[in-house]
Amino acid sequence: MDFLAAYLDHLRHERGLSPLTCENYGRDIRGLVGMAGETPLQQLQPAHIRRFIATLHGNDIGGKSIARMLSSWRGFFKFLADRHGFDNNPCVGMRAPKSAKTLPQALSVEQAVKLVEITDTDPLSIRDRAILELFYSSGLRLAELVTLSISGLDLSEGTVTVTGKGAKTRIVPLGSQAIMAIRTWLPERTLLVTEGEQALFVGKTGHPITPRAVQYRLKQWAIRQGIAGNVHPHILRHSFATHVLQSSGDLRAVQEMLGHANISTTQVYTHLDFQHLAKVYDQAHPRARKK
Repeated sequence: MDFLAAYLDHLRHERGLSPLTCENYGRDIRGLVGMAGETPLQQLQPAHIRRFIATLHGNDIGGKSIARMLSSWRGFFKFLADRHGFDNNPCVGMRAPKSAKTLPQALSVEQAVKLVEITDTDPLSIRDRAILELFYSSGLRLAELVTLSISGLDLSEGTVTVTGKGAKTRIVPLGSQAIMAIRTWLPERTLLVTEGEQALFVGKTGHPITPRAVQYRLKQWAIRQGIAGNVHPHILRHSFATHVLQSSGDLRAVQEMLGHANISTTQVYTHLDFQHLAKVYDQAHPRARKK
């Protein structure tokens, strides 16, 4: 039996996980099967898993990536125990090696504004401005944006309803610039969209835009708008969170808008905020300035 196919079907249809999440689970588990080689899954022991972890770490795979793989493997073996009679989960109690904490990248306010202010007037440029304004306005994940339905918009109330991780929905506010950009895009969308399509953002063919297309277009706009560095969709989510926290100091509100289940996930942005405060201090305090 193809245990992996059965598990991915369970994730999609019973747990309601997104296609991207299922794809990531599949990749991680295929990696496990590849490292196991001729050893059947039923015969894998904690010693095997420890060796796999050591191999991954020796190949410069970071602690966070290994922790994600372990989580995928652990869930897979639990499924096999629950549904297929496996009596052993060799991943129980396993921990990934710790890796150095890295702070998420964020654009400055000036860079973010410069990036999203696209002035081209062709349909795809109008669409892209709406996409970037929405990323920066509401802190959406890439998967949330590409699956966003036009029915999720409430422009009169200035909100958008999105479906995040674990099929959880949340309502987030839309900024005035994002509302204007979306209003400009909607007539162009009508000319492109195929009949019955509900996705807010579509491509030339009238079908929903893909995550890879969004990533590519964003990189191209970053180059055109003169923004240096590796600019990707998540950097706008990070920028949204950082700038809202700097302005409001309300960590709980940022948690709600980002859709984080645990506030500890959101707390990383307090470190970014502290960096900002420390920079202001160094520039402003007379006893902090170097002579």
